Amino acid sequence: MNTNYWIGVVSEQHVLKGAAGGFAQLCHGKKAPLAKMKEGDWLIYYSPRDAYPDGKLLRSFTAIGKVKSGNIYPYQMAPNFIPYRLDIDYYPCHKIGFYDIKSKLEFVQETKHLGFLFRRGHFEISKKDFLTIAQAMGVNISGMAL
Repeated sequence: MNTNYWIGVVSEQHVLKGAAGGFAQLCHGKKAPLAKMKEGDWLIYYSPRDAYPDGKLLRSFTAIGKVKSGNIYPYQMAPNFIPYRLDIDYYPCHKIGFYDIKSKLEFVQETKHLGFLFRRGHFEISKKDFLTIAQAMGVNISGMAL
């Protein structure tokens, strides 16, 4: 089974809720981005702002976790809002500014219009980029099944 590495673009406030609850929710609760991930894949959150929609600019990687089972499920948050979620095992880390490690990331060098990539809300990265970000976030990657 191949492991994939993903970036999810979510405000820090929402990331913290997901990390506390052990779940991922992407692209305003859409099912499609979650369906791309499977058990054993890794997810790093990038937070452009501290709160949605008008929080202060943050531009940081804010959480990292591993997909548990790959089972996607709906979760009713309000009468008219039932987003999809995926269970994640989150790892202790600290946030790291995007511009602090930008020059070390392959996906930055390979992407002509970086803003468009982040606006997609979810995209795959290389294992090398994953390791670069994880190490910068202070994640102890020794012994992890990557």
